[in-house]
Amino acid sequence: MASITVTAPAKLNLTLDVLGRREDGYHEMKMVMQSVSLADQVTLTTGPGEGVELSSNLGFLPVDGRNLAAAAALRLREETGAEWGKLTIELQKRIPVCAGMAGGSSDAAAVLRGLNELLGLGLSSTELAGIGEKVGSDVPYCVMGGTALAQGRGEEITPLPSLPGCWVVLAKPGFPVSTPELFALLDSRRPRCHPDTAGVIRALEEGDLPGVARRIFNVFEEILPFRKRGQVEELKGELLRRGALGAGMSGTGPTVFGLYEREEEGRAAEEELRRLCREVYLVRTL
Repeated sequence: MASITVTAPAKLNLTLDVLGRREDGYHEMKMVMQSVSLADQVTLTTGPGEGVELSSNLGFLPVDGRNLAAAAALRLREETGAEWGKLTIELQKRIPVCAGMAGGSSDAAAVLRGLNELLGLGLSSTELAGIGEKVGSDVPYCVMGGTALAQGRGEEITPLPSLPGCWVVLAKPGFPVSTPELFALLDSRRPRCHPDTAGVIRALEEGDLPGVARRIFNVFEEILPFRKRGQVEELKGELLRRGALGAGMSGTGPTVFGLYEREEEGRAAEEELRRLCREVYLVRTL
């Protein structure tokens, strides 16, 4: 038997723009993505037998091919012909589920990176990202990680200068968001405002953390149904009142985040937001 444990970091959208609907039914995206230290742990073990067996500390998650971690393993085998006998995948989930932070996609990317190392496949990150693209749109970014521009469906990844190190307070409201419904709303109600993606990239090139933070923007924020939008705005306002350099919503939500230069400011904001949210985290950028 052989085993490896891989970290699967969460991602945030510093910007998220939707440029329009494509002929293939997907949407053309333009996003600046950032990895943070909140992470799942993925343990891969190979041994005698056959098939893929998945388990998780969250009993409600699917444990078959509907789970992106299992789907990634099956896709890797299909694309490369890799053999491992029986593969056991254990997910220790810490990233909130359905939160706009790509927890499932990051687990899938961790499976690809872990099997590549465990089996000695010698695939490059670009090759792994190409396999990941067939599993989910966010998987290529999660293979690469760090600070990056994602375009197309999200699979076209361009590395960017790293975001200057800072603290991040994450707060997940207690309501769900349906990604298909949100895209349908966006198609019927074109957003009035769009992020200054070019300005964010310039600020990254200059190492200007406040310049990045004040340009955080996500087009889905104004598309959210009224009550949900109100809760997101309340959390953003609280983060800003507590000293955040900038605040926004990640992905299709509902997680809200704020950037802080100093740990003590972030910790004070984390404590305050626990009055409003059950799931609040203080993390670092990677």
